[in-house]
Amino acid sequence: MVIFRQLFDPQSSTYTYLLADEDTREAVLIDPVFEQVRRDSALIEELGARLVATLETHVHADHVTGAWLLKLRFGSKIMLAAAGGAEGADRLLAAGDEIALGRHRLLVRETPGHTNGCLTYVLDDETMAFTGDCLLIRGCGRTDFQQGNARRLYQSVHHQIFTLPDDCLLYPGHDYRGLTVTSVGEERRFNPRLGGQVGEEDFAGYMDNLGLAHPKQMDIAVPANLKCGRVAAPGADQAATGWAPLHLTFAGIWEVDPHWVEEHLAEVQLLDVREESEFRGPLGHLPGSKLIPLGELAERAGELSREKPVVAICRSGGRSAQATVVLGKSGFTRVANLPGGMLRWRSLGLLTEGAGDEQRGLGATSR
Repeated sequence: MVIFRQLFDPQSSTYTYLLADEDTREAVLIDPVFEQVRRDSALIEELGARLVATLETHVHADHVTGAWLLKLRFGSKIMLAAAGGAEGADRLLAAGDEIALGRHRLLVRETPGHTNGCLTYVLDDETMAFTGDCLLIRGCGRTDFQQGNARRLYQSVHHQIFTLPDDCLLYPGHDYRGLTVTSVGEERRFNPRLGGQVGEEDFAGYMDNLGLAHPKQMDIAVPANLKCGRVAAPGADQAATGWAPLHLTFAGIWEVDPHWVEEHLAEVQLLDVREESEFRGPLGHLPGSKLIPLGELAERAGELSREKPVVAICRSGGRSAQATVVLGKSGFTRVANLPGGMLRWRSLGLLTEGAGDEQRGLGATSR
């Protein structure tokens, strides 16, 4: 029996799919999203699963894959189409390949048209298939960039997906209306672009005149996904270090939750990189924080201990993010940014010292 979970990223409307063999607990993730790696990791660990591979249905243009971060955490193999042109994969897939999942297998079908490297993964008993952007629920992926070709997409759907049994469930890469699953029989009959009596000429004419704007994240996502989501920044090669619940942004900056910081003030070094006037200004500062303005940090990094982790702080999180880079270059390995800086800290009502509290008549320290 296969354990199956459908997960959703609301920012990109992307579905990620977890499949695991119930006996061996070997698992794969299909189309993981960079920002959701912590969520996916927690689910894998709670289920007692062992992630053996991450599978991409194609090189995405609307989100960055979480494949590389998951590989760092679990040792999972990165797999995607040989025709996709990406670097850094552990296995390049082609038509007819099989991916072992305990006693089960996922069978690879090439379904180009949305991109050159689109794949559909079919469970060995043909009860479910994962179509990526090739075939959506009552729709399909666009064909106007990334080597897209409407005629190839039409052929892919009709020869590689519509040939599956009618009751085979189809799970798409995205949905923008809250729909979760369809079937081969439904799409063959009701898909307005590809089903019924729609011919290849009709479909090509329709797709060639969509006139859609390019995805907002395309300039970031495509280059990143051509490297399997690998982050190139100081400290990015360190997996979660264990000293705090950290989140890695795609810019390669480790971030730490403000509530955790407040609960562990004595266990970290609080480094405020604003100017002195800001440090003593209306926003105040964190209790016990040390002021070293960002422009002086490279020269004064020796004033910080290497025995305790460092949390960098500024007004909104921008300068402190740069401070983590500076410290990384100086050899500090346990460093994190406080996202949102003092603006977010104060909005959350967390423990603060400084002029802002005095001006409000609340004393030197407040909640």
